[in-house]
Amino acid sequence: MRSRGIVCAFFAVVLVLLSGSLPAQEIAGNWQGTLDTGKQKLRVVLQIEKAADGSLKGRAYSIDQTPSPADLTTISFSNAALKFTVDSFHASYEGTMTGDGKTINGTMTQGEPKPLAFERATTETAWKIDPSPHTVQLIDVDKDVKLEVLDWGGTGRPLVLLTGLGNDAHVFDKFALKLTGKYHVYGITRRGFGASSKPSPETASYATDRMGEDVLAVLDALHLEKPVLAGHSIAGEELSYIGTRHPERVAGLIYLDAGYPYALYDEVNGALMIDAKELKEQLEMMAPDKMPGGQKKFFIDLQEKLDRVQKEVAFQNEAMKDVPPPPSPPSGGGPKPPAAGAAIIGGVMKFTTIKAPVLAIFADPHDIGNMLKDNPKARAAFVAANNRNTEQQAVAFERQVPSAKVVRIPDANHYVFVSNEADVLREMNAFIATLP
Repeated sequence: MRSRGIVCAFFAVVLVLLSGSLPAQEIAGNWQGTLDTGKQKLRVVLQIEKAADGSLKGRAYSIDQTPSPADLTTISFSNAALKFTVDSFHASYEGTMTGDGKTINGTMTQGEPKPLAFERATTETAWKIDPSPHTVQLIDVDKDVKLEVLDWGGTGRPLVLLTGLGNDAHVFDKFALKLTGKYHVYGITRRGFGASSKPSPETASYATDRMGEDVLAVLDALHLEKPVLAGHSIAGEELSYIGTRHPERVAGLIYLDAGYPYALYDEVNGALMIDAKELKEQLEMMAPDKMPGGQKKFFIDLQEKLDRVQKEVAFQNEAMKDVPPPPSPPSGGGPKPPAAGAAIIGGVMKFTTIKAPVLAIFADPHDIGNMLKDNPKARAAFVAANNRNTEQQAVAFERQVPSAKVVRIPDANHYVFVSNEADVLREMNAFIATLP
């Protein structure tokens, strides 16, 4: 009996010890660590939540680059081992939690593996994710769709900033503060990204006209009268939609390296993105139940589209012949682009002129950073093709939008408002000063 009592007491002690260690092995919570890339040190914040059914989900922030979160694509935690992937960062992580539950030691793989240790954040130690002085609200723009809208304040004419593909309005957190001295500055995160709603990725949900109407709905909700809209990259779609269909709603449009074929179709040189889409639509009309009555004109138009696309494809093949193909994806297929991004590209419209006052800023010639740095021949070919296309678009704006002010900033990168902030601010202020 005595030995049985000793055994029972032993198990009681073990249970007490185990019960004391269980909370330490809880993975849910906020974690933070610094990733040394060799060029800079980036602070990473990891937020992990556990659902009622025990499943995990989370977000990752690279707060020295942007306060915008990236959803964890996959996450698992078992026997103190944490694994997660972030497709939008093209990154994966594997680490092991220490026995006290305060640290996760592991490796972040984003190209080259780098050590990254996370520490459990407390109220006192937690890094501030979004230090920018703005308010945030969600505005209804469509059935079951809300958009995140930032308001940095300021006085004067309203200025609304629209983002490039994959970004949310927080990409302007620093730039916006340089504008609030003269304007009341807002930013909109388009549907499908950031904290905005993410409807299913049918093209109709992300077509240019739909997203343009989203912007107009925000202007209505904020009661903004004739604001200036400034858009980066793919936001040229929304700018041109409004500048073509509703020019009376805005005082002016500013294209921040956003004047590419999705914003203005080059009537002289064409645009493969647009022409291929039109060719596809016309080929689909060759089905017996869709063939139009005037077949002679149909086939003349079809031949013209075929010739144009063939010419554009031949040029692209020649321009890119020395550029190596991208590396093969891993066996799992590798990260996939957000479905919303593909739907936006698929929903482009054709604009041949713009009716509102325009400032079009181009990074021309482009700075492509370290792209293809180990292959000088391929790099030179890519730069030549890229710069030719950019210059053609700048000329198209000058030809097809005669009232537009076109500015070329040499050796700027695509995020021209970051790489050449002072130049962009100077041009924006000068342009806005001319508007009634």
